Amino acid sequence: MWRLRRAGEGDAPALAMVAAASFLETFAGILKGPDIIAHCARKSSPAQFSAWAQDAGSALTLAEHPDGAAPVGYTVLSVPDFPIPTTSDDIELRRIYALSLTRGTGIGAALMARAIDDARALGKTRLLLGVLGANRRARDFYERQGFTLAGERQFLVGESLFDDVIYARDL
Repeated sequence: MWRLRRAGEGDAPALAMVAAASFLETFAGILKGPDIIAHCARKSSPAQFSAWAQDAGSALTLAEHPDGAAPVGYTVLSVPDFPIPTTSDDIELRRIYALSLTRGTGIGAALMARAIDDARALGKTRLLLGVLGANRRARDFYERQGFTLAGERQFLVGESLFDDVIYARDL
């Protein structure tokens, strides 16, 4: 149904669009609107996705709608940035999002499976990710995918600080 493919530098505008849309959709009503806008402008710009695409230690996947190939989800794997001990064998699943129109279709599990395959292909043996501690739905998904708690951090979104949990999964 959904098409998953490796994303490259030319996909940066599509990745930025689905990143901003999915972040807004996920956090509207939870985070302040100006914080969402500032966060997306800083952390989900086409330039940021282009930089990840050029980094040999990163991997990006784009999920596209079967009718017209509109971007509907994505993942980003990159060097870990956590306040816990990491090694060169670790990689961070920095982003995994899909638009709500994909809910219940299995796209989340498909994106996760692809991220795990990509992490292994990069020679990594542990996958890390951070998630808003209060986001029970996402946490339940990660736990079903075999992730366990590995730590905590505070994460800045716009001008607001939030408590995240860090999960890890051996590959």
